[in-house]
Amino acid sequence: MSALARYFKAKGKDVCGYDKTSTTLTNTLEQEGIRVHYKDEISLLPDFVSGAGVNPEALIIYTPAIPKDHKQFNHLLTCGYKMWKRSEVLGLITENTYTLAVAGTHGKTTTSTMIAHILRYNSVDCTAFLGGISKNYNSNLLLSGGTSESEVVIVEADEFDRSFLTLYPQIAVITSLDADHLDIYGDADAMVDSYSRFASQVKKEGKLICKWGLQLKGNVGPAITYAIDHPANYKAVNVRVENNNYAFDLEEGNNLHGNFELTWPGRHNVENATAAIAACHLFGVEMEGIRKALLGFSGVNRRFDYQIRSSKIIFIDDYAHHPEELKATILSVKELYPGKKILGIFQPHLYTRTRDFADGFGKSLSYLDELLLLDIYPARELPIPGVTSEMIAGKVKIENKKICSKAELVSLVMNSDADVVLTLGAGDIDELVPQLKISLENKYLKQTIE
Repeated sequence: MSALARYFKAKGKDVCGYDKTSTTLTNTLEQEGIRVHYKDEISLLPDFVSGAGVNPEALIIYTPAIPKDHKQFNHLLTCGYKMWKRSEVLGLITENTYTLAVAGTHGKTTTSTMIAHILRYNSVDCTAFLGGISKNYNSNLLLSGGTSESEVVIVEADEFDRSFLTLYPQIAVITSLDADHLDIYGDADAMVDSYSRFASQVKKEGKLICKWGLQLKGNVGPAITYAIDHPANYKAVNVRVENNNYAFDLEEGNNLHGNFELTWPGRHNVENATAAIAACHLFGVEMEGIRKALLGFSGVNRRFDYQIRSSKIIFIDDYAHHPEELKATILSVKELYPGKKILGIFQPHLYTRTRDFADGFGKSLSYLDELLLLDIYPARELPIPGVTSEMIAGKVKIENKKICSKAELVSLVMNSDADVVLTLGAGDIDELVPQLKISLENKYLKQTIE
């Protein structure tokens, strides 16, 4: 939503909106001239929609996070406004553009950001709507300079509420198909059906790129595959750790392209990079240009995001909120730092996700040496009786585990002898990161001085 707000502000529109709480991101939007309010009061609606009837020049965009009893939302409905979902507006924006869309239950933010960076680095004028803040550009929106006749747009295609079905891309990437959002889909098969429909919407002369092994259904054209160490059209091979970075070679058909390096680590990010390489190469970028661009890729906020990287302590913040994401992040850390004690701090996201994947969470978090588990972040949901963090804790196999409050978290981390600290989750756990960082720096700086 913030990327759309920035997009329309850049187009010279008067942009304002509601959010439940003030955050670093909403503060940044306000500094950019976008008005944000935090109380659901009709009197706080902007002048251009405060009168009776419909202002034909007003566009109202909402997300499913807005509750059905929201006063402003219902007032605007009563006035007769059409309420546009974020995905519908992205569909309107990309209707007449060359679109590269990245979908997947995980990996889509990283992959779409990599694609945008590679194209930008290789002088492709493009606009990108991203699901995270690119560290290279310090934004989740990249705007084209309007210099090309045919605009190129990179879009992160969100499967929640079947949002991605508003897109008809020239190039589509599907990174993963693990079950998620079962509160919307009901079961995994229904989710696969929607992904298959998304895949079928690729333009006639377009390209569909899928991770090796994904099983789509129905009228889906042949896919170009990518993988690590599996037979695929684009295959990362000889994956290795060099100086705490991941390096790899790439097989593309009968061609071997050597020495790709990611300064942004994680084996799962090698896989994401392989998808980005495939998309950009099929778009027309030369491999040497892709290799140079990847070497300069700085990553995405809250995706394997190093907060401290020293000989004394490693602190990484990550958005992982699905069992497979947690597994990928934790195993990458174990590969990068063999023999080091790893403390994970996890905040479950959504009651329904906790209920549906408690077993998976327990299995993935058992790869840690020590676990601190926060209460569930509810987001858009109301509590479900019996669904608590205890449900996950009971399935974690390690002995050193504890459910704790935010208030006691810092002191518990300070008392740990872990070599690596991970904060994990998609809720508001990121608000605890600055305090944890300062406390860890002070602790280990003090030890160094002593």
